[in-house]
Amino acid sequence: MARLTQDVDALEKLVTTDVVEIVAETFTFVVIVTYLFYADCKLTVLILLTLPIMVYLTQFFGMQMRDSYRDLQLQGAAINNHLQETLANIKLIKSCANEDGEINRFSQINQSNMQANLRTVQLWSAFAPVIDFMNNLGHIIVLVYGSWEVMGARMSIGELTAFLAYLNQLNQPTKRFSRIMNVLQKGATALERVFETLDTKPEVVEKENAIVLPEIQGHIQFENVEFAYHSGKKVLHDFNLEIQPGMTVALVGASGAGKTTIANLAARFYDPIQGRILFDGHDIRDVTLKSLRGQMGIVSQETLLLHATVRENISYGKPEATDTEIEAAAKIAHAHEFIMELPDRYDTIIGDRGMKLSGGQRQRLAIARALIKNPCFLILDEATSALDTESEYLIQQALQELLKNRTCLVIAHRLSTIQNADMIVVVEQGRIVETGTHTELIAHGGRYAYLHRMQFPQV
Repeated sequence: MARLTQDVDALEKLVTTDVVEIVAETFTFVVIVTYLFYADCKLTVLILLTLPIMVYLTQFFGMQMRDSYRDLQLQGAAINNHLQETLANIKLIKSCANEDGEINRFSQINQSNMQANLRTVQLWSAFAPVIDFMNNLGHIIVLVYGSWEVMGARMSIGELTAFLAYLNQLNQPTKRFSRIMNVLQKGATALERVFETLDTKPEVVEKENAIVLPEIQGHIQFENVEFAYHSGKKVLHDFNLEIQPGMTVALVGASGAGKTTIANLAARFYDPIQGRILFDGHDIRDVTLKSLRGQMGIVSQETLLLHATVRENISYGKPEATDTEIEAAAKIAHAHEFIMELPDRYDTIIGDRGMKLSGGQRQRLAIARALIKNPCFLILDEATSALDTESEYLIQQALQELLKNRTCLVIAHRLSTIQNADMIVVVEQGRIVETGTHTELIAHGGRYAYLHRMQFPQV
């Protein structure tokens, strides 16, 4: 966010204002130097003897200031990050009575930002006087040498006076350039950070000749899939799974077993390091992302809503959806009832991340958003985790009807929600340890039966 706001603003100021001034001052400098060479070559050469020193000092201070501005911008981003985090978690801070701790943490970050600002100001304050001294040194050289020439009758007092006047005009661009050095270095640092962001390559990239995935029937295969995040430790090991069209497959296992990773790979948020994933025989790396994800509906464990109306949130995956389609999806997700009780019904603004709604209401809107796309493939990652018992039961009944002709991948910790799944896959440490229906796995007495006894000890 800091790069898209503060850095872009600094870059815009440099490009729209200061670059024009720099070009104008450079042109003035060149014209005056050309005339001075014409007026007196020797005296001009003596003046320009200080130019290499000024160039060196400008480069030296410029590098120091750039490093300082880089640190300053990092500190500014840290403050913004802290403020955003604090405001987003204000309820947690108040519930823990940790206001003083957060104030102290902000003070520490702000102190670091102040120190970075002071370093930048100190460098700029040291640079300007040095440039002024070098300019005055040029005046001294002209006075000393010019006086000697006047006494030797090789130059008139008028010529010396005119030369000093032009020299003063020559010093003005140099002074002004030194004044905008801080803006120049700040803009250069911002440019680095902006292009660093623009040059970042996405982890998942479409092939140049990627094809459009035809309408899928829902046959999905994971063939010898292996995957690891940046740490290098594999999350999935030689994972093989085949899902037939129209099947509801549930993934069960302990936290960290790799269930959500499997869903993320199916949606191609990541690519496996080995193996492949096929949709109706098409490797998902050979098709366009839009055609792949456009045929999916995803309800994630974390409910993600926009600061917009209920209507806009439900139709986000299908902007052209009609009011009838929006209401139908809301009714299936059992959201229509509470929506009609809102102040503006479907036109009610629900706030940032849906903060004006309860957790269960937000989850039902997310389900309606997935359903309105009428997807061939559904991913439900703990989709009913925030619902009360009654709402969960109603949605489960609706989903049973809805999923009859669709392929669905369900991730669940609450085993009561997946007992009717066509196949239950038990995953442990990235490997499949059991597969079967609820009845078969209970009879087998393995890992699934153990997890079931943990949740339902009385059964």
